[in-house]
Amino acid sequence: MISDLLAAQATDVFRIGLLIALMLTTLRNRPITGMLLPLAAGAVFVAVIIPLTGATTRPEPLAAQVMTGLLVNAVYLGIGLALWSLWQGRRG
Repeated sequence: MISDLLAAQATDVFRIGLLIALMLTTLRNRPITGMLLPLAAGAVFVAVIIPLTGATTRPEPLAAQVMTGLLVNAVYLGIGLALWSLWQGRRG
């Protein structure tokens, strides 16, 4: 079921760790590389690499796992960018 897959991917500690590292690296390299392309490429990489490594055996097809992974990654990155923007706004 897709809701089970979304819940499993949203609580995957490995995914969360990779996305935090992606955010920190992107913010650090932002003056050189920009923001959009590194975040998009990293989100796709994380969405594809986790099902391909076989860390968890899910009955859903690979395409469904990747698409839901992209959705979860987009939500987490959106939250991360919002928190970073709030932090920057408060710092002045």
